[in-house]
Amino acid sequence: MVVVAMAIVVALVCALSLALAHFVMNGKRPTLEEAWEWQSARYDTSFYEDLEKTDYLVPGHDGYQLHVQLLPNPSPSDRYVILTHGNTDNHIGSLKYVQMFFGLGYNCILYDMRGHGEDEPTFCTYGILEGKDLAELVKDTRARYPQLSQLGLHGESLGASTTIEALSYDPRVDFAVSDCAFADVEGVLRQKIKAMHAPGLLVPLADLGIRVLYGYTLNDMRPIEALDGNTVPILFVQGDADATVPSQSARDLYDRTSGIRELVYVAGADHAESVLVAPDEYREAVASFLGKLG
Repeated sequence: MVVVAMAIVVALVCALSLALAHFVMNGKRPTLEEAWEWQSARYDTSFYEDLEKTDYLVPGHDGYQLHVQLLPNPSPSDRYVILTHGNTDNHIGSLKYVQMFFGLGYNCILYDMRGHGEDEPTFCTYGILEGKDLAELVKDTRARYPQLSQLGLHGESLGASTTIEALSYDPRVDFAVSDCAFADVEGVLRQKIKAMHAPGLLVPLADLGIRVLYGYTLNDMRPIEALDGNTVPILFVQGDADATVPSQSARDLYDRTSGIRELVYVAGADHAESVLVAPDEYREAVASFLGKLG
């Protein structure tokens, strides 16, 4: 009976480990229509309907196909910015930043990260493969729009951490805006588990399942390490009421990079809400930062 009981316990622990891994590496991802409804309920998205749009595919890492959309600035410009959305979202989630960058004189390139939107389904690696994809998109943008004079990156949440990861591949970009990036996935998991009043043991169990099912570890998912030696100018934005990403992440990322950098905390903003809570402050922070780059 003892052996049987132990076997049952082991089986349950293994099942829990694999279930946690699946939960961490996957998630319910909205359709473009669902994302549109969510965004439209929070700000005016009507501007998007009348914009000129160019859709195309770009091979990412290992040929994975990324769905990309160019939104040319209504006022012709040779400056471009690539916008990267958050986890379980899609390129529609980047619309909240488009009018700001239009006003600053940039053409906007939106895309679906791997496994999201119109891309083929796959699991999330929290910046590992996504960062390689973005580096390939940077190369494509340079080749596709050879007249561009400046190219920047903007990312939100996972998109921000992906942007940071991409910098380790030495892309030819002039600046990056990192909005509520996580420094490491484990820190995010621990914060979530603490908020749920669940045992911390769930973190190593999830890590074990991730190793078995996906071939990665939580220790592999540390975007902060991509900033070692980085000199691309970065503006870090963080809501001071963020309940998803530890507020210390922004400071740790800021301290880790080199070169021109700024850190802005937005009062009262939860995760990925800074531009909605304080749009004028957000725009002024980005404009001021870009103005210092010459």
